[in-house]
Amino acid sequence: MSVETIRLYVSIPVASFRVPRAREYFETFPVPPPATVYGMLLSMCGEVNRRTHEGAEIAIALLSEPSYSVVLRTMWRVKKKENGLGLGENRRPDFQELLTGVQLAVWVRTGPTERADVPLASRVRTALATPDQVHRFGGLSLGESTHLVDEIKEIGDRVIKGRLLMAQDEGDLSLPIWPDHVGSNTRWGQYRLSDEADITNEVLDNESAWTVIRRPLLALLSSN
Repeated sequence: MSVETIRLYVSIPVASFRVPRAREYFETFPVPPPATVYGMLLSMCGEVNRRTHEGAEIAIALLSEPSYSVVLRTMWRVKKKENGLGLGENRRPDFQELLTGVQLAVWVRTGPTERADVPLASRVRTALATPDQVHRFGGLSLGESTHLVDEIKEIGDRVIKGRLLMAQDEGDLSLPIWPDHVGSNTRWGQYRLSDEADITNEVLDNESAWTVIRRPLLALLSSN
């Protein structure tokens, strides 16, 4: 199978990439995890089975410096039945960090273990060229369903300056690659954001910028 690569520009006016273990104060990662970007690409192509393009490879770069803000909500819960709804202990404050003005570069390429007849990179390119031929539902979002993508397009050969998301064993960002919402088989990766630089050609030559989208090894063995 030949390796196909596509380079995308993605902008999201408001987003939150919630830290999974955050409680009550919902922190956000500064950049979307690989799992989140992969989910957006599947949605864009109208693919509902996330295993279809397992083995595809993606790279992510932050092109902007998003502004941070915090939203305060009141969450209702049932802590004491004798209290009325939303009264006393049956309510608590809920804080969430938001990012404003998120701009990303996303690379997608065919992985050597991607088994789909038509690779994800090819389907993304087709979806951009003929969106009326894609059968999908809902708005295209990145992260929460209300955080809609404003623009997504192929970049081409334009010069790109930004901060690459790089795999690093001692990186300060622990990001999900393949989430398991039921058990404990989420696959994680350690990353860091590089300093801002011209990254037009660096991604293709730097393997630490690429993430293989796949399940943990134990999950793969148990499914075979």
